[in-house]
Amino acid sequence: MLSDDQIKATILLKLHKRGNWGASHTAFDNLQKGFKDADLGKHGKKRIEAVARDLVREGWIILKPTGYGLQVALNPRENQAIIEFMRPFFPEV
Repeated sequence: MLSDDQIKATILLKLHKRGNWGASHTAFDNLQKGFKDADLGKHGKKRIEAVARDLVREGWIILKPTGYGLQVALNPRENQAIIEFMRPFFPEV
């Protein structure tokens, strides 16, 4: 089972690879895609949502409400902190 920090790093890496910094955003629901149920435990989807909300509170993810749903992007002002957090989990970043 993945730890919360591993889930955070995976979410951040997914947004980083997609180039979702600042004005480039993706749907909040897309953050849940790509995780295996076995890696998340009993309440997997809720756990991902809670971890994503923590990233918003930390200021690493920006929320953008739109007419077609809630969108998210990485905060470009926190670029260095985000990359330093991901590096132990994904050294290729």
